[in-house]
Amino acid sequence: MIWNTRNSAYTFTAPEFPILEKQNWLIHLHYIRKDYEACKAIIKEQLQETQGLCEYAIYVQALIFRLEGNIQESLELFQTCAILSPQCADNLKQVARSLFLLGKHKAATEVYNEAAKLNQKDWEICHNLGVCYIYLKQFDKAQDQLHNALHLNRHDLTYIMLGKIHLLEGDLDKAIEIYKKAVEFSPENTELLTTLGLLYLQLGIYQKAFEHLGNALTYDPTNYKAILAAGSMMQTHGDFEVALTKYRVVACAVPESPPLWNNIGMCFFGKKKYVAAISCLKRANYLAPFDWKILYNLGLVHLTMQQYASAFHFLSAAINFQPKMGELYMLLAVALTNLEDLENAKRAYAEAVRLDKCNPLVNLNYAVLLYNQGEKRGALAQYQEMEKKVNLLKDSSSLEFDPEVCLVLAPGSRK
Repeated sequence: MIWNTRNSAYTFTAPEFPILEKQNWLIHLHYIRKDYEACKAIIKEQLQETQGLCEYAIYVQALIFRLEGNIQESLELFQTCAILSPQCADNLKQVARSLFLLGKHKAATEVYNEAAKLNQKDWEICHNLGVCYIYLKQFDKAQDQLHNALHLNRHDLTYIMLGKIHLLEGDLDKAIEIYKKAVEFSPENTELLTTLGLLYLQLGIYQKAFEHLGNALTYDPTNYKAILAAGSMMQTHGDFEVALTKYRVVACAVPESPPLWNNIGMCFFGKKKYVAAISCLKRANYLAPFDWKILYNLGLVHLTMQQYASAFHFLSAAINFQPKMGELYMLLAVALTNLEDLENAKRAYAEAVRLDKCNPLVNLNYAVLLYNQGEKRGALAQYQEMEKKVNLLKDSSSLEFDPEVCLVLAPGSRK
């Protein structure tokens, strides 16, 4: 306040900000407008004036570095902020976040725990701690932290991560329970609806799967994951034309999706258009060369077309990625039989029998090979084992067994 003697009145002047903070508003303005170059120029000027002591300028510069992919530089700047203001939990959260992005999950948990001591009511700290523990495969601690986060503040993302823990543990029922609670909390979240639908689909509960996938498409008709899942259900039930119609919509949204081209290929396979099937499957294989399911399907289609050398190539590659699946060895044995490599075919069948205790096709095809080689005693033993598996399948209430299915691969083993 200044006294003006000439006019005998008071005149007021705005107080000046302390030098450390006077440009903060302008830095913030440029940052939220995503005008990062102008923002960095002002930050540089501000840091020169304050001799590097302006915490907010350093903080925003660290955020910009992180957005630009310079994670290590952002970490160092956030650590500087934490030194300037050691009682600020936000600074420690950002340090931990940068450590997490660098893959240093154990170090990130230590910093998050320090931040939690400063602010015990921050759900984000609990959530991120849970995510770090997931990467460290400490699932019990991860669940505790995620439940704490939900207790403080319910968020869709926390439910998703909690569900993922149960999926990693192979507990589909608990995962479904979590996602059901999440859908009750956020009924319009299409990711939650789609994931729940896919879990029901995996369990073979098609009615509930279709219901949740339909709800997801109601809220987002372009949700390609839901469309792809709905198409796969129709494909499973033999409705290939409708499935292909669904896949056309997905192809516009994600033309480089390996599961999409895999499913399209198997639709053409179901329609007995084998050349088109191979073309689509090879595109899927190009996009995802390490996906054993695509390699399996390529081997199956080549077997059907009696291109046994190509089938052997793809099935061998699939076995490299999925060495514990008996059916792959069975198909490999069929290819080897037709390539007249009978000794290796027997070895492949023996491995298939060892790994697969449920599929009667394995024993049936092995029995055919042994019978054709004159080993009637061994063939009889495999045939009797096949009959046991068939009876078990018939007695099972959850599975239906079609005797005609047994004959699909057997003729391919005959001389």
